[in-house]
Amino acid sequence: MIYTGTYQSPLGGILLAADEIGLTGLWFEGQKYFAHTLTGEQIPKETPVLAEAKKWLDLYFSGKEPNFIPPLHPAGSPFRQAVWKLLLEIPYGQTTTYGEIAGRLAAMQNTSSMSAQAVGGAVGHNEISIIIPCHRVVGTNGSLTGYAGGIDRKIALLKLEHTDMKGFFVTKKGTAL
Repeated sequence: MIYTGTYQSPLGGILLAADEIGLTGLWFEGQKYFAHTLTGEQIPKETPVLAEAKKWLDLYFSGKEPNFIPPLHPAGSPFRQAVWKLLLEIPYGQTTTYGEIAGRLAAMQNTSSMSAQAVGGAVGHNEISIIIPCHRVVGTNGSLTGYAGGIDRKIALLKLEHTDMKGFFVTKKGTAL
């Protein structure tokens, strides 16, 4: 069973989804791929997992780095799961690139290389944005691209974390709110 709840953030409404194991989704209203993995019946109900996710969001949006991660249960291929696990390792207020993640995955799988574009696809389909911090991934050249919630939100989240924004820029094909 999937349980849902909502959260009003400074950057807009958020839909949360969870099962008995953990959080399965966190989407900004109107974002690309909004709730596209929700199938079947959902029950609007405050569960312990949803309450913990909201507590995490309260801390985060107050400008503090949460010292815990709510239980997570994202659904995805083994490749996507591996990418999302690496996203969780990006420190608060810091960034990495799609290429760096690809390099780490290649090393973990003992292969010579990994596609940064494939990594970008997995990052873009992260169903638990913010908590699995896909907003911390930038282009190798410093471009702020690839955030399903919109480039304006990506910038706001990085600024909230006091990320050094020198050298970053928005490409013409980036998404906006």
